[in-house]
Amino acid sequence: MINVSVIGASGYGGGEVVRLLVGHPEVRLAHLVGDTRAGEPFSDVFPNMRGVVDARTEPLDAARVAADSDVVFLALPNGMAMSLVPQLGERVKVIDLGADFRFRRGAAYERWYKMPHTAEGLLGQAVYGLPELHRADIRRARIVGNPGCYPVAALLAVAPFLANGLASPRGIVIDAKSGVSGAGRGTSSRTHFSEVNENVFAYGTPGHRHTGELEEELGAIAADVNLTFTPHLIPMTRGILATVYLHPVHQVTQAEAEAAFSEMYAGEPFVRILDGEHLPQTKATLGSNFCDVAVRVDPRSGMLIAFAAIDNLMKGAAGSAVQNMNLMCGFPEETGLRAPGLFP
Repeated sequence: MINVSVIGASGYGGGEVVRLLVGHPEVRLAHLVGDTRAGEPFSDVFPNMRGVVDARTEPLDAARVAADSDVVFLALPNGMAMSLVPQLGERVKVIDLGADFRFRRGAAYERWYKMPHTAEGLLGQAVYGLPELHRADIRRARIVGNPGCYPVAALLAVAPFLANGLASPRGIVIDAKSGVSGAGRGTSSRTHFSEVNENVFAYGTPGHRHTGELEEELGAIAADVNLTFTPHLIPMTRGILATVYLHPVHQVTQAEAEAAFSEMYAGEPFVRILDGEHLPQTKATLGSNFCDVAVRVDPRSGMLIAFAAIDNLMKGAAGSAVQNMNLMCGFPEETGLRAPGLFP
């Protein structure tokens, strides 16, 4: 058994981490830190946990958390983890659900997040936490930067075609749509029910900050990557559907395109490849750690159209984080995560 703490347990991502850890056979919960809700029963913060988690949320005491924990999940606003990780010491394994440890260089972080990185010396120790691309490095890592929710879906849709040399790294177009929970638990006019309901809109484009994360990861697969990423908010709670348009480097058949997925994701526990007439849909992944992918070749234009669907709070956040913990701690990768989605 390992002792695990969650800092930021009162937010959507942190709450989902707690929900998953409660059912994990190798985990004992040590501290549930939620400064904004400190002192409240966790079941008041998340009513679904009534009768399951009796603990109260706590104010942050980094030294106490470090002393009592083998693994710490950080589910905090961007810019906070970089100051906390040094306080946790070198013994504790850290999984950051924010953006602070996703980039390899502080300059890249500063470019996209408009703030200096105060723990740049630790970036060389951190691993980007997408197991399908970095499993071996995650196993050896002490610090993991969990991917953003949009990049999880987009990267899993795109990576096989760049790795296989089927698609050009230039002119990639990523059109992605997310449920409102991806914006977090804080309030803003953009996420009010009256503005989201029966409404769909794009935001943060051009130059959404996930663009840098996507280009850095795809740039490790192919040279000279250039892409356009446009996110949209849609009136549902959870889920992401990414539709990606790629220019093939030569005429590609449907069989060749499907083979690229099969070759890259053979044996992957949480990537499901759809074929035939099936295309990914968000509800099929709701509440699960699965990513459903599919590809089509447009016979008229020759374009490759790749699709990926995930639950943004699961494979896009908490599920991937627990998957990373399993790898870091030597547990079977699927432990605590092998459950189907909630449908309908």
